Amino acid sequence: MSKATKLIHSIPVDPLTGSISVPIYQTSTFVQDAPGLHKGYDYARSNNPTRAVLENVIAALEEGAAGYAFASGLAAIDAVVKLLQSGDEILAVDDIYGGAFRLFTHIYRKFGITVNYVDTTEAANVAASITPNTKLVWLETPTNPTLKISDIKAIAAIAHAHNALLCVDNTFASPALQQPILLGADIVVHSATKYLGGHSDLIAGLVVTKTKELGDEIKFIQNASGAILAPHDSWLVIRGIETLHLRVAEHSKNALIVARFLQKHPAVNEVYYPGLPNHTNHDIAVKQQSAGGGVVSFTLKEDTAQAAKTVVCSTELFKLAESLGGVKSLLCHPATMTHKSIPAVKRIASGVADSLIRLSVGLEDVADLIYDIDQALNNISTIKDSKTQYATLN
Repeated sequence: MSKATKLIHSIPVDPLTGSISVPIYQTSTFVQDAPGLHKGYDYARSNNPTRAVLENVIAALEEGAAGYAFASGLAAIDAVVKLLQSGDEILAVDDIYGGAFRLFTHIYRKFGITVNYVDTTEAANVAASITPNTKLVWLETPTNPTLKISDIKAIAAIAHAHNALLCVDNTFASPALQQPILLGADIVVHSATKYLGGHSDLIAGLVVTKTKELGDEIKFIQNASGAILAPHDSWLVIRGIETLHLRVAEHSKNALIVARFLQKHPAVNEVYYPGLPNHTNHDIAVKQQSAGGGVVSFTLKEDTAQAAKTVVCSTELFKLAESLGGVKSLLCHPATMTHKSIPAVKRIASGVADSLIRLSVGLEDVADLIYDIDQALNNISTIKDSKTQYATLN
């Protein structure tokens, strides 16, 4: 049975009514027959039937033992960090999502949890940086926004040899393209706001664990901290997951065409896309992912924030906004948007240049998207000047 078929039929028909769509149980509490005697649900923070379906579906999608749904991607990350204690250390990818950096650095550092950042594109860097205090290795692959690829299998072996857990943020690839648990990861997190929801209409986070024992710990944290996903939003994620494979395949197809176009544009300096043969660790991406995904990032030859702002404010189809993974194409300027919480020196060192632009390539006709990017890039002053000079010479 194919993954797509298995996915669609992992979403159950309602056993009470036969409803083909999962019911939304919009309730705060459940009537009990006697104290402690109920039908599996007592209070909606602890459990909800709609959320339970989503949690079971994501666990199956990621080939994990258990899944849990949270109010946002950051709430999901927060739950994973709460597995640690004072004195523990996180070894994290250097090109990290700005929200995760903010959480690690400004929230958990004051509780005695330290974080070291390393370029994980070389597994040897992880081996050289891990210490006896390292209890969690944190990967994004592909990363946000330079789409760095890390070898999950190799890094899992290093983490486990040092008694550390490996957590992989699988938001950019989604389980349609990559399943980190099958490659050795202990935990997978998602911002379900992105490809899993798929329609830019919800905020949600998911955690999947390799073992039931680790899942029980996350479940305790979920119930104790209370950052649960509401029933209606759970239903929206379920609905989005039903078309995940179709959407991600088309996102990836469009993104590869856009990336190839950008490589040839005179205003573009460097293109970051795992599906391109010259992308760093492309060979690993081919082994780990079934396609390159829907995100493309690039820098400009005029390497200034102003040039980038000119581009992102000149598109018509690509809408300037945070987030990604929806049907409509989006773009952003990470240096002043998603990664503004990261100090400039660290941001630039990790590859997030002032001129870097991130595209979330949507499901529009790709020819229209290329036309839109082209006309926006042609608004950069150096391109305008070169065209004027060419016209004068001819």
